[in-house]
Amino acid sequence: MASVCNIWRQAFSLAILTFVLAGCAGAIPQSNPPQRSATAAPPQRPYVAPPRPEPPRMVQGPSRELEAAIQSLGRSFNGEVGIAVHDIEQGWTVSWNGERFFPQQSVSKLWVALTVLDAVDRGQLNLNQNVRVTQDDFVVFHQPMRSQVGAGGYQTTLAYLLEQAMTRSDNLANDKMLWIAGGPDAVRSFFSRNDLEGLRFGPGERLLQSGIAGMEWQQRYSIGRRFYTARANVPASVRRSSMDRYIADPIDGATPIGMVRALGRLQRGELLSARSTQVVLLAMQRSRTGPQRLRAGVPDSWRFGHKTGTGQNFQGRTAGYNDVGIVTAPDGRSYAVAVLIGSTRVGIPERQRLMQAVTGQTVSHHLRRRSEMLSNRR
Repeated sequence: MASVCNIWRQAFSLAILTFVLAGCAGAIPQSNPPQRSATAAPPQRPYVAPPRPEPPRMVQGPSRELEAAIQSLGRSFNGEVGIAVHDIEQGWTVSWNGERFFPQQSVSKLWVALTVLDAVDRGQLNLNQNVRVTQDDFVVFHQPMRSQVGAGGYQTTLAYLLEQAMTRSDNLANDKMLWIAGGPDAVRSFFSRNDLEGLRFGPGERLLQSGIAGMEWQQRYSIGRRFYTARANVPASVRRSSMDRYIADPIDGATPIGMVRALGRLQRGELLSARSTQVVLLAMQRSRTGPQRLRAGVPDSWRFGHKTGTGQNFQGRTAGYNDVGIVTAPDGRSYAVAVLIGSTRVGIPERQRLMQAVTGQTVSHHLRRRSEMLSNRR
């Protein structure tokens, strides 16, 4: 009986030992993870939105109609003219005499404004700073501010000078602003720093206009009509040769292509801060000069900002009759346009019709391209 009991005790102990060892073995980590069931859910991945299709874009490049129209307008005009149209978004340009230098005249006020605003961006100037304009600052020709300057001078701000120069083409405001910014060398330095090609800047209003007339500047010419009197006494041969030299190689010249590319860079915000870019573009849109030039060819529903320039006339010949600007369609597409008439004897209405035709052809090109884009959507 004792032996039987011993046998059962040994069997029971062996069973308990087996159970314990099996439990311990189950607690040991396995070197291979268990295989996932074929029916188990796959791991979650982060959601990635499918790429959106790009909106339809206008056909690249200018239309043949626009190229032919610009060539025809330039070829048929009775005078020396340069024309350029530049798509600011796509970067293409069509032109007539696009690489030739033409007199800028008051178009160059735009570069003075940009030089001033660049100095504002760099903390060297402030548009709200006080400026005193005196009779010693008087220049020649168009200067509406002159009536505000009494014997004691006129107190204003740099912002006011910029507004008058850009919206009313005031020579006094512009020349005062130029010398505050550092003179002609400051403008040329602005060109150089920004790699602006095809642009020159002259010596300032006094020396520029007296030189075109074959005269040496004297400050007394700024009083009353003394400049006109002195100019009338210059021999005709001297005036003619001086004007010929100026037209052939204008010290303040610009190429139409250089002009529109610079306007494109201005619009894209590549030359000034966003705030200063807005200041100058809005001033161009408020311009009161030349309503029958480029502006007259732009529909009312489009935005337009520009700067005009008009040179001297001698014996029926004008040296510099210009308009440059930025036209923006209701859909936001912008074009820079320049018409620079270096020399002509035709009347003002014919010059203006040329300018209106250039903006009109630009608008027509845009509408054709937009129609093509909409057709491609269908």
